[in-house]
Amino acid sequence: MCLGIPGRVVDCPDGADLGRIEVAGVVREINLSLLDGPFVPGEYVLIHSGFALERMSPERAADAMAFFGADL
Repeated sequence: MCLGIPGRVVDCPDGADLGRIEVAGVVREINLSLLDGPFVPGEYVLIHSGFALERMSPERAADAMAFFGADL
């Protein structure tokens, strides 16, 4: 079984494969190349093993973070 965690887009230059994504207060570079851009700061993506796998609504991201016992 694989677990993904939601992250909030902080910054993603146009045409770049890597974007800065915040998860629980920590900002990391995540590979966004599996999804179509552009990415807008504030939107949420599901992350697994350093890759963004899908876009998420803020409500769905909040529900997932609540499962892990964390707030967005």
